[in-house]
Order: sequence, then C-alpha cells, then structure tokens
Amino acid sequence: MLEYFLLVSPPLNKVPIPKIKTIPTAIKNIIDKIFTIVPEIIIVLYGIFKIKKHNSHSMTFCLDTTIIKPENDVEIKNAIILLHGYGGEGKDISVLSLNWKRHLPNTVFICPNGHEKCLVNPGGYQWFDLTKDDPKYVLEESIKAEKKLSQFIAEVKKKYNLENERICLSGFSQGCMMSINLGLTSEKEYNCIVGFSGKIIDQDDLRLRKKVATKTLLIHGDSDQVVSPNFLLEAKDFLIRNNVEIETYLIKNCDHHIPIEASSKALNFILKKN
Repeated sequence: MLEYFLLVSPPLNKVPIPKIKTIPTAIKNIIDKIFTIVPEIIIVLYGIFKIKKHNSHSMTFCLDTTIIKPENDVEIKNAIILLHGYGGEGKDISVLSLNWKRHLPNTVFICPNGHEKCLVNPGGYQWFDLTKDDPKYVLEESIKAEKKLSQFIAEVKKKYNLENERICLSGFSQGCMMSINLGLTSEKEYNCIVGFSGKIIDQDDLRLRKKVATKTLLIHGDSDQVVSPNFLLEAKDFLIRNNVEIETYLIKNCDHHIPIEASSKALNFILKKN
C-alpha cells in the first residue's frame, strides 16, 4: 500500500511545519492543514472498503490484475486501464474507479501489477528499473515493459470484445510514462490518454516510433519534487510539435500524488471522449 497515500493524499511527513511566531498561530495553521488532509484520508479508507467489496482479481491475464466491474452486471462497452507508479500495485490506483464508475456505468477498470517486483520496495511492483542512472538502460527496460503491456492489452481486448477506440490508458508517475508510450506507438488510436505526474521517457525514441495521435490529458502538481513539473511543459511542447491534441493542467500546492481535483479533471476529460 506504499503508493496509496502517494496516490490520493499528501504524505503526512512532508507537511511543512511553519516557523512558530505565536502558539495560537501555529495551532491554527496545523488545524487548517489537518482539515485539508483528513477528508482525502477518509476517502482513501472508504475506498479500501469499497474496493475490497466490489473488485475481483484475475490471473487469466499475463499480469496479475485487479478488476473493477460495472455494478448489476451491465454490458461492458468501455475499459479504462490504470497503471500504477513505481513501487505500487494495481489495487492502489484502482481507487480512482470509486468516483469514476458512477459516471461511467458501462466501463470496466483494469488495474494490473507491474511485471517486475520493485527493487526498492519489494512489496510493490515496477514497470522498469530506476536504480541505475542510465537513460539508455531505462529506455531499454521501458520498451520491455511496453511489450508486456501490449500483450496484456491484447488479452483485455479479446476478453471484453473491445477495440482501441473504446479503451482509455491512464497512469500515475511511471504508469503515466508507460501510458504515453503505449498510446502513441500503437497501430490504432486509443480513446484517450490520461496521465498524472509523469513525463516522456525519451523524446527522440518516441518521435521515431510514434504512429498515432491519441488525444491526451496530462496533470501535474506544481510542487512535485519526485517528477518535476517542468516535464509537463516539455511533454506539452513535444506533443504539440508532433500533432497530438494535448490538454494540460497544473495543480497549485500539489506534490507527487493524485488529489481529488486531479481525479475530477481527468473524469471530465474522459466523459468528453465517450
């Protein structure tokens, strides 16, 4: 569950402690911060209960997967594939489905675990290794993950009888990076790409391999110290120059997580594409 708080709520140990001038002021600031954080933590805890109650787990795919199906066994017409970040797992990012599924009643949410155990957090997974500061190595490892995910998506399409145009690719951090590459290098456009707190892994490589122009939304926190918000501007510039319809959204006072504001913005974008 390492990524769970990173995904939805600011890490409590990163809450800035103001320089105390007077005791009443310090207490007021702390109380304000608590009232900002607590609602999102409550949503997370409620989400854990709901996910455990309504999700299923599948080993029929090539990746271990958390699946959130539509309620009341309604017909599945769309899929959203949610890719977790470095050190996370599928059930972490599946919390996004809690709000989204109410507005997307015919949608199945597919949340696979990364194909490798995370070297830094053995309890979680990774799409590619980040322990080496070597861009060539990172690119090679990410392409291996792409191949595995392409196989996985083919299995999803077959199981639910869906084409690319009915599938949204979404991801957080490293999962965002994978979504961008998958969504732009496939033979056919996907419905859309929705990325949180990510970047383009290698612009030169993507420029050479790009085949389609899947519509894209990228969201980032302006205080992100894990993946710099500068990467949002770089990605926007690259995608515009390569004829991809791109929307971006920068969230104020937001670090490396997905707040409610980002989730709502993403949902509205997805609804426009359906």
